[in-house]
Amino acid sequence: MNRSSLSVLSERQKLAELLRCCSKKLLLNQGLQVHGALVKGGLGFDLMLNNDLVDMYGKCGRVDAACAVFDRMLKRNVVSWTALMCGHIQNGYAKESLLLLSQMGLSDVKPNEFTFSMNLKACSMLNLSDIGMQIHDTCVKTGFDMVIVVGNSIVDMYSKCGRINEAARMFDVMPVRNLISWNSMIAGYVIAGFGKKAVVLFKKMIENEQAPDEFTFTSTLKACSGLGAIKEGSQIHSFLITSGFPYLITTSIAGSLVDQYVKCGKICEARRVFGQIEQKHLISWSALILGYAQEGNLAEAMDLFKQLRESDIQIDGFVLSSLIGVFADFALVEQGKQMHAYTIKVPYGLDISVCNSIMDMYLKCGLMDVAERFFSKMPTKDLFSWTTMINGYGKHGLGEEAISLFNKMQSDNIEPDDVAYLAVLLACSHSGLIEEGQEFFSRLCSDRRTKARVEHYACMVDLLGRAGRLKEAKNIIDRMHLKPNAGIWQALLSACRMHGDVELGREVGDIVLRLDGDNPVNYVMLSNIYADAGYWNECEKIRELVKTKRLKKEAGRSWVEIDKEVHFFYGGDDTHPLIEKIHEVLKEMENKMKEELGYVQWMKYALRDVEEESKEESLRVHSEKLAIGLALVCGGWEERGRVIRVFKNLRICGDCHQFIKGLSKILEMVFVVRDANRFHRFENGICSCRDYW
Repeated sequence: MNRSSLSVLSERQKLAELLRCCSKKLLLNQGLQVHGALVKGGLGFDLMLNNDLVDMYGKCGRVDAACAVFDRMLKRNVVSWTALMCGHIQNGYAKESLLLLSQMGLSDVKPNEFTFSMNLKACSMLNLSDIGMQIHDTCVKTGFDMVIVVGNSIVDMYSKCGRINEAARMFDVMPVRNLISWNSMIAGYVIAGFGKKAVVLFKKMIENEQAPDEFTFTSTLKACSGLGAIKEGSQIHSFLITSGFPYLITTSIAGSLVDQYVKCGKICEARRVFGQIEQKHLISWSALILGYAQEGNLAEAMDLFKQLRESDIQIDGFVLSSLIGVFADFALVEQGKQMHAYTIKVPYGLDISVCNSIMDMYLKCGLMDVAERFFSKMPTKDLFSWTTMINGYGKHGLGEEAISLFNKMQSDNIEPDDVAYLAVLLACSHSGLIEEGQEFFSRLCSDRRTKARVEHYACMVDLLGRAGRLKEAKNIIDRMHLKPNAGIWQALLSACRMHGDVELGREVGDIVLRLDGDNPVNYVMLSNIYADAGYWNECEKIRELVKTKRLKKEAGRSWVEIDKEVHFFYGGDDTHPLIEKIHEVLKEMENKMKEELGYVQWMKYALRDVEEESKEESLRVHSEKLAIGLALVCGGWEERGRVIRVFKNLRICGDCHQFIKGLSKILEMVFVVRDANRFHRFENGICSCRDYW
C-alpha cells in the first residue's frame, strides 16, 4: 500500500471517529462541519462514513438529514437500515421505523439482532402487539429469538402491550438472562397488576445471584406498595442496607421506599426514611406529603408542602394536581383556593392536568358557579376536562346542563369515551331523566369506538329502579350480554328498598349476598328492606348473620371547615370541646321546627330496642347533624342567606335529609351537603335532589 492510500485511509478513519464523537456528545454543528469535510474530500459515497452520518443526524434530532443521507447512498448494508430506524425511534417516529423494516424486507439486506430489537421497541411504543408477534415469529424462524438482546425486547414488548402471559413464556424459555431480562419481566408484572408475581420473581432473581439495580428495586417496591406488603417491603429495605446499596442518594429508590411505607400505612417509617435522604427529590417529597394528606393529617401535609415551596426544587404538575385532588376529596375550600392561587405563580400551573384538578376541586367543594367560570376560561380542554364538568353537573342534580354540555363537547369535535358516557348516564340517573338516559345508552351501544360496560348497565338499572320501574330494571340485567356483578344487583336492591318491594328485594338480596358476602353494606340494605316492611324476624336473621361473620360497616363521618380549620365528627361523637353547646343548639332547632313546621323525627332511622326518647337522642348525634350544629354554634343562626357546607363519607339518611330541609326554611339559610352519592342543596325547605337520591 502506497503513502497516498495510507493518507486517505487515515483521513477516513479520522472523520469516522469525529462523527462518532459528535453522535455520542450530540454535537450537531460540529457534525455538519465533518459532513462538509468528507464531501470535499471525495468521501461522500463511502458506506461506513454514510452510516456514521445517518447515526449522528438521528441522535442529534435531525431525522430529515439522516433520511437525506440514506436516500443518496449508492449502497446500503444492515447498519445503514438499522441506524435510520434507530434515529426514527429515538425521535418518537416508531411507525416510520416499522415502515422501514417492511421496505428492508424487499431489499437483499437481511436484518440482524439490533434491527429486530429496535422494531420490537417500536411495537412497544405503539402498543402494536400483533405486529410485535409477527416480528417474534420471524425471529423464531431465523433463530434470533434466542439472542439475548432480542429475547429481552420480546419480553419488554409483550409486557408493555398488556400480553403478560406471552412475556412470561418468552422469559421462561430464554437460555441466558441478564439484568435487563429480569427487570423487564418484574416491571411487566407490576404494570399488569401482578404485584405478587413481581415480588416472587425478585426473590428468584436474588437466588440466581443476579445483582439487582436501581430499576429492579424501584419496580419491586412499587409492587409492594400496590399490595400493601409491608413485610416484603421492609425486607427489601433491609437488603438495601446490608448490601451497602447507596439507596439514600438514589432518587427513584428513596422515593419508592417512602411511598411503600406510606401505602402500607407506616407513615412514621416513611418520615424516618425521608429524614435520612441526603438530597431530597420531588418524588420523595410528594410521596410523603400525599401520605399525610390521605390519612387526614392535613396540617402536617401543608407544613411539608410549605417546606417544599421554600426549597429550590421545582414543583411539577403531577404534585400540584395530586395535592389539589386531596383537597377536592376532603372538600377543603380554603386550602383549595390557596393552591389555585399558588398554581398561577408557577410554570406548571398551566398544565391541563392541574387545570382539570382545580376545576374538579371546586366541583367537589360545591362551588358550581366558580367551576363553571374556570372551565369556560381554560385555554385548552381535553376529554377529561369535559367529562369532569359533565360529572360535576350530574352530582349537583343538574342533569339537563350535563346533557347540554355533552352535546356541546361533541359539536366541538371531542368524541366521548366510555367514561364520558358513564358521566352523562349518571347525570340522567341523578335527575330522573329516563328518556334522555335511554337515548344516551342507545347511542353508547351503537358507537363503534366504545363498549358498554357493566357500570353503564348499572346506571340504567338505577335510573329505572328509582322511577319504580323495577321489572324493566331487572329485565336489563337478565338480558345484558355481560356477566352482572355485585354492583349492578346492589343498584336494583337499593331501588327495591326505595319502593318497598320486599319479594323482589328478597330475591335480589340473595344474589347480592352470594356475590359479595363480605360487604356489610349489602346486609344493611336487605335488613332495612325487611325492617321498613315490618318483617322483624327476617331483619333480625340478617343482623345476626352480620354478627356471626363479624362484619363491620364503615363508620359514618362528616366534616365542616370553619375559619380554615377542619372539624371531623363520627356518629355519637362526644369528643369535640363544644359538644354540649352543639347538642343544645340542635335541640333548640328541633323544638323550633316542631313548633313552626310540625317536624317529626323519622324513627325508622334510629336504633331499635331502645326507648322513644333515646331514639330521638340517637338521631340527634348523626355525624352530619353534629357538623351543622358546630357551624351554627360558631357562626350563629341570625345571618339570613348564609351558606353552610358539610361533607359526609356515606349516603345521608332520611331523617337528616328531612331535618336539614326544615332547618333551611326556619333559619332562611342555605345548607350544601355532599354525601357519597351526590350534592344536596337545601334552601327554603326544598332540596335540589327533589328527595330523589
